This record gives sequence, C-alpha cells and structure tokens, in this order.
Amino acid sequence: MPLGLLRRRRSRSASGAASGLSVPLPAGAGAYGCEVVDPMGQPMGGAEVTVTAVDSHRVLARGTTDPYGLFMATLPPGSYSVMATAEGLTPARKSVDIAAGVALSPARIALLPARQLELPTPGTWLFDPPHTAIRFIAKHVGMAHVHGRFTRFDGGIRVAPDMADSQVSVRIDASSITTGNRTRDNHLRSADFLDVERYPYIDFVSNRFVYHGGSKWTLHGTLTMHGTSRSVGLDTTYLGTVNGGYEQELRCAALAKAELHREDFTLNWRSMLARGIAVVGPTVQLELDIQAMYRTPETPTPPE
Repeated sequence: MPLGLLRRRRSRSASGAASGLSVPLPAGAGAYGCEVVDPMGQPMGGAEVTVTAVDSHRVLARGTTDPYGLFMATLPPGSYSVMATAEGLTPARKSVDIAAGVALSPARIALLPARQLELPTPGTWLFDPPHTAIRFIAKHVGMAHVHGRFTRFDGGIRVAPDMADSQVSVRIDASSITTGNRTRDNHLRSADFLDVERYPYIDFVSNRFVYHGGSKWTLHGTLTMHGTSRSVGLDTTYLGTVNGGYEQELRCAALAKAELHREDFTLNWRSMLARGIAVVGPTVQLELDIQAMYRTPETPTPPE
C-alpha cells in the first residue's frame, strides 16, 4: 500500500493541549503522528523521522517535521519503531502499535543534547595513510556514478587549546587519482583535467573551525587545484579519540565532506565532451575519512 506524509490538522483547546487529529485514512490503514521538540521543549521543524517495521526491519515511512514539529504517516496495522534525529542532538526512539482505522494523537518526542565527545589533545596530529581515505563520487556523463580515490597524500591537524583556532592541512598527489579505469584515469591526469605535469598537488588549508553542536563542525579553508584557489567548507563529523593501533598510540578520527564544482577550478570538461571523451560531470562529492596519530618525540612510527 502506498505510504506518504499526510496533511496535518491539530486543534488546541484553551489550555493549549492537543485535542486530537482528523485524518483521512485509506481502507485498512492506521495513522501515526508525533510532535518533536528540542531540549527546551519547543517544537522542532526539520527533524528527521524514520518509521521501521519491527518484524521485517523495513523502513515504511521517512520524512521531516513541519515548522510546528509535526510528522504524520499512514501505515498498515503492526508494530513499529520510530526514530527522530536532528543535528547536534541525541536521537530518540519510540515504539508504537498501529491498528486499522485508528489515527493516534501525536506522541511527544523530546530530543536531548548530544553527548560531547572529548576533543583531541592540543598539539600535532599526523594523518595515518593506511587508515585514512580520500575519496570522491562524480556523475559519469549520461551514465551512473564514478567512484574514485587518491592513493598518495599526507596531512595533519594542529589542535589549538581553543579548538576553533585549530588548523588542518592536506596535500594530495594529483597523479595518484584512480577510478578503476585506466583510460579514464589517464584522461583525468591529462592537461584537459588535473594537468598533473603542471599542477602536481592538490592542497587544502583550513583557516577556521565552526562548531554546530554535538559532533558537527565545519572546516572553512582554501582548496588549491589546477592552479586555482577557492574557499571551501568541509562539513565534518568528529568521531572521537582512542588509544589503539600500532603500540597503542593516541588516535583521533573524523569524516569530512564537501561538494566541488569543476568549473570553479577551470577544469575544461566541455572540451572533453566535444571530443567525445565522457569522463565525469561538473559536480564532484569529496570525502575525507581521516584517522590521525598524536605526535610527540616519543611517539612510535608505524611500519610501512
């Protein structure tokens, strides 16, 4: 049975309490509604709500709350798990049973502040290449997505006592690009695209860390590629710190993403298309899956 979000109608009495819902129901269906509120108890628009069947583990409804914090979906009878999430807050999960012909009054789901992960120790942290990946996803012109990566790079994080003053730097060997297709990789290295003979490196240097709550940050900085520098923001999820790996050294991890537009870096994809070379489209999703080691004079160097 098709599922979807319904129009909501909530009336309130003089006391401000919800007095119920009026919902058109398909034959044999029930309806679930919830009101998501923030840690201050205020309605939270834009929260993500996912409804999963307990028996099959299938996601049967997914959407975001409206400006009043409300979400609703029609569902077949059964038992469901409902999860509400929002950036910077701890996800909340509820269980609900749906009966045919019944439209439940909105359940209240309160999201609490996310647990603050311990920030990295101030000092120098160097990327660990065997446990770090720099990947990209691009639309193959007229076809499916192309997945690629860079295999040679180095970088590090200078963590300041005030995390907002920290800095990340990354240098990528442009010639190490690989997509699993030798012909395409040679085109990407050529003067039509990365021109690795003239521009052997791709560099990113951050100039500002902005905190968004929970484990979310944005790293603002400058990306230099193909001889052109542009301001870029890396949407970053901090994954925490742990003692582990080679000789149990201190490590931290993060996942950073950005959307790049090839024409911002004067990469001439139109001329390649004109010559019948279908490489990748004009937009590229960049992803840095980083693990870094804390460096001191006593820190061991991992084997190659």
